[in-house]
Amino acid sequence: MNHTAAVHETVAALRTIREQWAELLLAIEMPSADVWPPRQLAHTLRATDDEPLVVEERAPLVLREHPAPANLDALDAGLAIEQQVFALADTLAAAVQHAGHGDPRRWDFQHPGAADARGAAGSRAHGLHFACVWVEGRVLDEDTEPEQQLDGPLAAPPFAPLPPHLLYEARRTACIAEGRLLRALGLDQRTTPVPDRPCPWCAGELILHTGPEQAPTVACTTGPLCTAPVPLDERGRRVWGWGDLLTLVAALAKAEHHVAA
Repeated sequence: MNHTAAVHETVAALRTIREQWAELLLAIEMPSADVWPPRQLAHTLRATDDEPLVVEERAPLVLREHPAPANLDALDAGLAIEQQVFALADTLAAAVQHAGHGDPRRWDFQHPGAADARGAAGSRAHGLHFACVWVEGRVLDEDTEPEQQLDGPLAAPPFAPLPPHLLYEARRTACIAEGRLLRALGLDQRTTPVPDRPCPWCAGELILHTGPEQAPTVACTTGPLCTAPVPLDERGRRVWGWGDLLTLVAALAKAEHHVAA
């Protein structure tokens, strides 16, 4: 793999982690989600009075107590991802960081002898979002040029360019962490039957298709005889795309209500 591709993949993985981190934090606080509805619809279906989760304001999982997590698998995934990204930041900082103390761009290592937990955590106390942004900066070789000082002379750059072997280590770590996050949220590439919810139009089996970089879709296995008001795919199945999923959610809820009544 060439340098440009490695940088692109690493940055993409880190951004996926940042973008989905709030969903994982919410998942820790809720019982394991059913297959249906797709997690990508969570924001649409969540109660409107819920306040958005600001991940930058949440303490890292490794600095919090978790007496009774509702979803232990999600917690385990979150802790592992934090440890992986924090350890990666430590490795990169040890190799390329020259920023002095007090420089906000500096990654501070852990200080076990500090008086409080946040002080002992160093830059880890800022959380996973900060760590991902910091690692991304190193991968992109940001702040690697000499800087002009107020009094005139040039100062040494805060960071050295990332050597190739550390770029590939960053890529490997970021992709592993991204994969674990997507699996924990059920957003990895998978095809899953929707349990106990037959098609409201023909009673056929519904299949949910998800992937890390695609909107979920649902297909009815009955084929063209299904009368659902959605298009057929290349295999002759009725398919609900992203724009049709809320209609399917409503139809399934209505069918469940009739059964319960």
